[in-house]
Amino acid sequence: MKLVRSLGSVGGLTLASRILALVRDSLQARYVGANFASDAFLVAFRLPNMFRAFFAEGAFASAFIPMFNQKLGVNGERGAAYDFAERTLSMLFAVLLAMTVIALAAAWPLTAMLSGGFAKQNPSHAQFAFAVELSRITIPYLMLICLASLLGGILNSLDKFWVNAAAPILLNIAMVTGLYFFHGTPEETARVQAISVPLGGLLQLGWLALACRASGVSLRPRLPRIDPDVRRLMKLILPAAIGAGAVQLNLVISTALSGYLLGEGSISYIYYADRLNQLPLGMIGIGLGTILLPTITRLLTAGKDAEAMDTQNRGMELALFLTLPAMVALIVAAEPIVRGLFQYGHFTPADTVKCALTLACFSIGLPSYVTIKVLTPGFYARQDPKTPVRIAMIAVAVNIVANFALIPLIAQLGPAVATALSSTVNVALLYLTLRRRGHFVVDRQLARRVPRLALAAVVMGVALWAGDGLLDPWLTGRLWERYAGLVLLVGAGCAIYVAACFATRAFLLSDIRALVRRRAAR
Repeated sequence: MKLVRSLGSVGGLTLASRILALVRDSLQARYVGANFASDAFLVAFRLPNMFRAFFAEGAFASAFIPMFNQKLGVNGERGAAYDFAERTLSMLFAVLLAMTVIALAAAWPLTAMLSGGFAKQNPSHAQFAFAVELSRITIPYLMLICLASLLGGILNSLDKFWVNAAAPILLNIAMVTGLYFFHGTPEETARVQAISVPLGGLLQLGWLALACRASGVSLRPRLPRIDPDVRRLMKLILPAAIGAGAVQLNLVISTALSGYLLGEGSISYIYYADRLNQLPLGMIGIGLGTILLPTITRLLTAGKDAEAMDTQNRGMELALFLTLPAMVALIVAAEPIVRGLFQYGHFTPADTVKCALTLACFSIGLPSYVTIKVLTPGFYARQDPKTPVRIAMIAVAVNIVANFALIPLIAQLGPAVATALSSTVNVALLYLTLRRRGHFVVDRQLARRVPRLALAAVVMGVALWAGDGLLDPWLTGRLWERYAGLVLLVGAGCAIYVAACFATRAFLLSDIRALVRRRAAR
């Protein structure tokens, strides 16, 4: 129940952040569209996002949190843990400062790598030059968000999950403010968006620094020094970056190949579709991963292996309970969702059709994306980053081959299908490896519920398909009508799914009564 309660706070704040991000993307579609300027900004934004996913959300958290928790100890002794955090901060700042300077100097080749040089989009190379300019503006976010990840990891280890989960909201506030108050031509608006990125990073870092101070954590600056603990941390970070960032690496590869092989707007279709796909992933997957890693580490450190496995089973159950209906809804209702959110201003009905098809293809892999976040803590909590790295490399190879095979056949749908296929391979290998080692065994409760949850999701999908078109007048109306229509669509889907869960006996009334009794006893 602690897992559900923690996920409720983290997931709720992450959901708020993702909804605000959808508002941001809606404004971006309205004021920029899917064209020259939007593709240039999205490539520039991809660069710091790539490092954020590789380093801040993935590698650093996966390496730092288990080490910090071990030093924190079962009894919560904080002195050694804070000393380790100070030493880490000093080295991290020096490394990030050097990385930022190098990235600024190498903005041209980095942008070329991420965009494929926009080979088929703009013969005058104006788009590429504009993307390089925007990249130089967004690159400092890399340093800010990685420093914030250190403070967030400390707060997560102290069970202050909600504080870290609230930080991304500040980035979205900065970007929404820039779009709404300072938009102009598509190119001018894209430049404003780029400036908003490092400003949002400053807000995130400041928020977490204040929260750490309020929690009694005050890290003093030191001269950077590579001691045994820092050396061990550095050895863990590199493989963890590849393992935890496999999904983002796949998206980076897809973006680069799309920029090289496809025409104007393709990168934008992929981005908008991925943003919608990321809504349940962010709420469920990142939330579960954030909670499970320190929780499982503490249980294993205390020798409670059975409790650790039960926690992971309940995490898997919760992940599938939430992601199976999300997958079905995003496939069945992709076009109404895209139309309601994005189709006005510079975003045309033709853009809606292409983006919706891309979203449906991405969503096929949604359970896999989330399940990766549930399974990888089983490796990192045991300080084994090498195995998920090897598996991630296999998945990346599958993604590259599938992209080259599918893009010539199905255009912008190719990267979405390739990413879904790659993630499915990734999660299958993670699961089989953990099961073979005896570190994760599906228990009877999970085995009973999964097929019933899948059936309930299909029932919900059929109902949404049958009612397709009823909300169309709302989804093409004024802004408040669009959002009201989307709320009705989501609300109806949720109600049908919950009813179907009870009808298929995926969940029983006795489960609810037991939950109420446990809460009353507590």
